[in-house]
Amino acid sequence: MASDKVIQVSDGDFDARALKSDVPFLLDFWAPWCGPCKAIGPVIDELADEFAGKLKIGKMNVDDNPATPGKYGIRAIPTLILFKGGEVVDQVTGAVGKKQLAAMIEKAL
Repeated sequence: MASDKVIQVSDGDFDARALKSDVPFLLDFWAPWCGPCKAIGPVIDELADEFAGKLKIGKMNVDDNPATPGKYGIRAIPTLILFKGGEVVDQVTGAVGKKQLAAMIEKAL
């Protein structure tokens, strides 16, 4: 079941949601046709629930929102970028496991 804590982010609201977030923000760049993106979806939902209040998580469909992925040089998906204070603090590409993502998040908290 998808978490209601995962925010849908667009090019238009990216700055307000991710860069100006008062807590670290993990953004998942994905597309509906991407198998690995679908595979990590449940992990993203679990992390959103587990880190609620300490971290915000968003998803951006790269097909519908080409500007932000272009700005950050996204060439493969899924790519997850962790922002803190408006800056990129970590990034990972591919269908990585929950343990690796949780460790990345913990470092930024």
